[in-house]
Amino acid sequence: MTKLERASTLDLRRANRIVELAVQRAAELGVPPLTVVVLDDAGHLVAAQRQDGASMFRFDVAVGKAWGAVAMGGSSRSLAERAEGNPNFFAALAATAHGRFLPQPGAVLVQADDRTVLGAVGASGGTGDEDEVCCAFGVTEAGFLPVGAGADA
Repeated sequence: MTKLERASTLDLRRANRIVELAVQRAAELGVPPLTVVVLDDAGHLVAAQRQDGASMFRFDVAVGKAWGAVAMGGSSRSLAERAEGNPNFFAALAATAHGRFLPQPGAVLVQADDRTVLGAVGASGGTGDEDEVCCAFGVTEAGFLPVGAGADA
């Protein structure tokens, strides 16, 4: 599989490619079955896949990670770190978001070259670190810039 040319929009083709590449990376790393979701900049689902064997909770967890990332403009890891210092605020955010907000590692932002946020990718199935690495790989190989700690993997 080849890396796609740089992109400025997050369309269905590229979102599906991100998911495909994240799942491929998970297989290469021996990560347990993942669910991977791609959301646009308004938090709407663009693409999702649940690997065989991934539990029924994985979709909601992946969406919660990605939704929180795109809503707050940072990786889910950065949100988890911020939540440690301000748990009451983040509990209020989770309640306000009706369960769509999960500040746990495993999601990265998708940015165009000009740093415009186009959406977010979240995964659930492995550890937060593994999920994040797989998401970042998919984003990079699909022609975007990932924002998150696993972006260099």
